[in-house]
Amino acid sequence: MADREQHQQLAGAAAGGADADADADAGKGQHTMLRSDRDLEAATTESQPQTDLEKNIDNSTGDVDSGASTDSKVDRDPNVVAWDGPDDPENPLNWPESRKWLGLGLISAMTLVTPLGSSMFAPGIPGIMVEFGESSATVATFVVSVYVLGFAFGPLVVAPLSETYGRAPLYRWGNVLFVVFSVATALSRNMDMMMAFRFLMGLAGSVPLTIGSGSIADMMPIEKRGRAMAVWALGPLIGPCVGPVAGGYLIQAAGWEWVYWLVAILAGIFIPPSFFLMRETYHPVLLQRKTNRLRNETGNTELRSALASKETPAERWKNAILRPLKLLVFTPVITLMALYVAIVYGIMYLLLTTFSFVYAQQYGFDEGTVGLTFLPAGIGMMIGVVLFGGFTDFLVKRKQAQGAELKPEVRLTPALAMPCAVALPLGLFLYGWTTHYAVHWVVPMVGVVIFSCGLMGVMMCVQNYLLDAFPQYAASVTAALAVLRSLAGALLPLGGLEMYNDLGLGWGNSLLGFISAAMIPLPLLFFVFGERIRGRTKLRV
Repeated sequence: MADREQHQQLAGAAAGGADADADADAGKGQHTMLRSDRDLEAATTESQPQTDLEKNIDNSTGDVDSGASTDSKVDRDPNVVAWDGPDDPENPLNWPESRKWLGLGLISAMTLVTPLGSSMFAPGIPGIMVEFGESSATVATFVVSVYVLGFAFGPLVVAPLSETYGRAPLYRWGNVLFVVFSVATALSRNMDMMMAFRFLMGLAGSVPLTIGSGSIADMMPIEKRGRAMAVWALGPLIGPCVGPVAGGYLIQAAGWEWVYWLVAILAGIFIPPSFFLMRETYHPVLLQRKTNRLRNETGNTELRSALASKETPAERWKNAILRPLKLLVFTPVITLMALYVAIVYGIMYLLLTTFSFVYAQQYGFDEGTVGLTFLPAGIGMMIGVVLFGGFTDFLVKRKQAQGAELKPEVRLTPALAMPCAVALPLGLFLYGWTTHYAVHWVVPMVGVVIFSCGLMGVMMCVQNYLLDAFPQYAASVTAALAVLRSLAGALLPLGGLEMYNDLGLGWGNSLLGFISAAMIPLPLLFFVFGERIRGRTKLRV
């Protein structure tokens, strides 16, 4: 009712020429009228696109930084609907912490379950190859990585859908489809069926991976995003690592089909909570709902959302699909950082798809025991979360306490980013040469722990940096990262076994280590020159 009375008062003031000073005294959150033509001219000048971008609001796309305030715009027009001041309880940034973390916990749980399907059945690949009469090494690795290929193409559809219908429907129905395709995969009777349904599982499972960071930006202020991003990012990284631990023994005891039955059950658990507990967080959709409600209550059909796009639905859809690709191709910061993440992510998947063969051949592990070889990667990522999750927020809070200008490059502080980057090649060299000489299996697992710890740190640094640098394009930036990262995760493993056969485990992993070492200067480069590079990027997306 407060919203209704507010807009009725403003409409009356507009019709009767009420004095703007009286409107200003009407209370917090009420909008004032422009007092003169000079004010109107100033407002017109201030509302140009470059000013909106400084406030992290993009009227043409609907992308919005959750921390941006729309009050400065709506004060000038009583027909524009925005949040009722900075403390509006409907704004997800002002939700109680319990509600925020309940939503984030649910999203993170979904983000953990969907990657389980990517590698949980990896220990059973040798048996599946025999059952389906396959002998190609390429098929053996592609049946794992085709799932990640779904992660690559899914964001191109998920991101624009989320910008049109909001985030909550995508989480709900994406999870339902994921359960359906998991059941279909469990019922597969040949390799072609399995690959097709695993690809569809990846498409549906890409939803929480694509828009999870956007939900965090909707709800969390910048000084709390580091921890939230760490919790969310843990899923797509630790899921493929811990899944095979249970999958190895499950396949040995009940057969590979039960891997997918288990994944379907786990994902199905979250269907009721997603429909009854999950709330929409996307600001443009929430403000549009508020606008529609006020139109019905007041009868004022001129009301419009402060974040409403002027584009037609077709134009908005087309731009939303193309935006991640434009950002990926034409924005150097995103291009290089996405390439860095893609390479290390692809290396991780190459290791995951070959663990079953390497440890079976070098150390004689059986199907059950070989599943345990994936555990060190999960342990390393947990260590990475503990070490780097809180540290990145600490750096932000320290800058705020010092009163210094808070720039996105703080996420790439050398004390944080450089140890992560150095850990990647170090872990690969240790893993490669110790498996080559069949040193006790504990030693190569230590190498995997070091690598995965560095991987977690790099992912957190890059994702937080790009989210802070391009908050108005949060969903599109995440989609751009996911596309390149998942393509690398799907395609790099295809040559893994052949590479080991040709170069050996020592030099094969050393090659990966040299590639990782060549990428070490990137975080330092953008820490020093990132602001200048971003300032020269003039791309209208």
